[in-house]
Amino acid sequence: MDIVHRVGIKAPASQVYAALATIEGLAAWWTRSTSGSSRVGGRIDFRFHDSAGADVGGFGMDVLELKPEQSVKWRVNDGPPEWVDSDVEFLLSREDEHTIVMFGHRHWREQVPFMAHCSTKWATFLMSLREFVETGRGRPAPDDVKISNWH
Repeated sequence: MDIVHRVGIKAPASQVYAALATIEGLAAWWTRSTSGSSRVGGRIDFRFHDSAGADVGGFGMDVLELKPEQSVKWRVNDGPPEWVDSDVEFLLSREDEHTIVMFGHRHWREQVPFMAHCSTKWATFLMSLREFVETGRGRPAPDDVKISNWH
């Protein structure tokens, strides 16, 4: 089972890649609490907090692949059981004035309500990525779009 999304960003692929392949870039559109090593073989930790600062969960990702202006791939090594051993990928290509991001959160064990929730959240965070790259300001957690009682 896979979650997939496609989004176009009016910016050079180098700018989109920097937002996906660096700790600073990731913290600007996904969650402010991003740390670790974004090099191949490194581990990135993503923590999420509510508006009061309470920890509400997170994920650890092994960096599998970085191809400048082409792709970023991670494997989840820590987090909810549904996420562990799944893969997250961002594939970049150019079409006209857009960098196209083909996003995949792949290899879910089963289709469960949490998968539907994560699909919607990934979509909101991909819009945050687009906002960040195009305007310089994203909506990383805890300032992200809330979609339900889960977050």
